[in-house]
Amino acid sequence: MASAERTATTVWEGDLAHGNGTLSLKSGATGDLPVTWASRTERSDGKTSPEELIAAAHASCFSMALSNMLATDGNPPDSVQTDAVVTLRPVDGKPTIASIELTTVGVVPGIDEAKFIETAEAAKAGCPVSRALAGVPEITLKASLQNG
Repeated sequence: MASAERTATTVWEGDLAHGNGTLSLKSGATGDLPVTWASRTERSDGKTSPEELIAAAHASCFSMALSNMLATDGNPPDSVQTDAVVTLRPVDGKPTIASIELTTVGVVPGIDEAKFIETAEAAKAGCPVSRALAGVPEITLKASLQNG
């Protein structure tokens, strides 16, 4: 089995209580969301995978957690966009979710990049999905502001 990555993107606008978001799966899967082994390990062909759904859940949860923390600190975001890449690869001969990479970009008036990154790291640690995925050997975060 070769290594496989699955990606989902969430764009969250506003604070947690009043905001809203959209979720998209890179495979383009919609409706009843068909799934196959090939969609997990080879090609998506418009079908999703458990790993892509984990990416979607993590991107969504993280975006909401970060938006809430920013608003609670007095800096409600205009938007937070988070991409999550979940990598499935063999570990000891068994298919394993070996890593998750979160990349988030915020439009947050009144905050500097250092504070945004600090808040993003705290959101990564506190997000319920991050905590549920604590057994994943590597969860990384790249955070940046797009103010201007």
